[in-house]
Amino acid sequence: MTIQPDSAKDLKEFIQVNVDLNADNPNYIRLLDKDVKCIFDLGKNKFLKAGKVQRWILRNEAGMSIGRIAAFVNPRYKNKGDKVKVGGVGFFECIDAQDAANLLFDTAKDWLLSQGMEAMDGPINMGERDRWWGCLAEGFHAPQYAINYNPPYYRVLFENYGFQIFYKQNCWGLPLSGTDQLVDKFYAGHARFAENPDYSAQHFRTNQLEKFAEDFCAVYNGAWSGHEGNKSMTHAQAVKLFKSMKQVIDENIVWFAYHKGRPIAMWINLPDINEIFKHLNGKFGLLQQLRFLYLKRKHKGTTMVGLVFGVIPEYQGTGVDYYMIVEGERYFKKTRNYTHLEMQWMGDFNPKINNISKNLRAEIVRVLHTYRYNFDRSIPFERHPFI
Repeated sequence: MTIQPDSAKDLKEFIQVNVDLNADNPNYIRLLDKDVKCIFDLGKNKFLKAGKVQRWILRNEAGMSIGRIAAFVNPRYKNKGDKVKVGGVGFFECIDAQDAANLLFDTAKDWLLSQGMEAMDGPINMGERDRWWGCLAEGFHAPQYAINYNPPYYRVLFENYGFQIFYKQNCWGLPLSGTDQLVDKFYAGHARFAENPDYSAQHFRTNQLEKFAEDFCAVYNGAWSGHEGNKSMTHAQAVKLFKSMKQVIDENIVWFAYHKGRPIAMWINLPDINEIFKHLNGKFGLLQQLRFLYLKRKHKGTTMVGLVFGVIPEYQGTGVDYYMIVEGERYFKKTRNYTHLEMQWMGDFNPKINNISKNLRAEIVRVLHTYRYNFDRSIPFERHPFI
């Protein structure tokens, strides 16, 4: 086997490794090529301005690609309680052979050591944590958009090398059928706030994008700014985010709660666009964009994806989230055809957010592992602390 750094001209081969190794899996949905390319494009990935990335491709004796990996150094990547400098590995693909996986991991580790790192987390992304993050360990049904998908043996390759579970990312599923399917305290909480005219809930409206972008900023900055390296979001950034989602957003499933007009909570869902992207074979040129729009009009999506759920600190524990959820649930059950909700990326280190899903009577339908490997093997391993 030989392993070589991947150059810009080899990015097509880097992408193809993922396609070839999943060719026989009926549940596999190819990533959009443009999404992978953006990760490694200095002009499109803001994290590369202060960070570094290197890719490698592994080939067998016949010159066939049998694996790939990328390594990242991101100064903004921080986790609560970190005592070492941590780099990352991601976009890992490999045949079912431990020696091949070890060569990929060793190569990435040596490069990260040369960059002054003391540990590596993986598989992670050189970007936000809501995209292509973690090794799929449970729930090998068709993936949703931006969720990592891999064969079951990847977990073995990581753990045999010495990676240990830093945290688990739970994805919870919930059928959207029937009425009053939540536990009683949701409806009791809803009634309490519904009777108070100071509180209200609204769904997103595309023709008021600027207003809802401002509301998003208020809740995001109140709930997450400063947490694990997160920076405040500006209004301009929020507008850009909502505009980027404009083609796929369903305004009926994006909800905000207010107290005296002040945004205090949000529940952001999107249709599962992988139900459409699976027909595009990774391409998104002009013809594919036209087909996407056609399929979007024709296709009645069955699954919605919970992306963000947040309450600003002074209203946490008040039950206002129950009020917002019931308002949203009752509205979109009447107006839409969704039969399933999947709520993504709930770290096992955050029992409060996982308990919300339990109270919704949801079940864990997918689990991903984010692993850590300390380069100095004498350093005691510590899992991500609870919050």
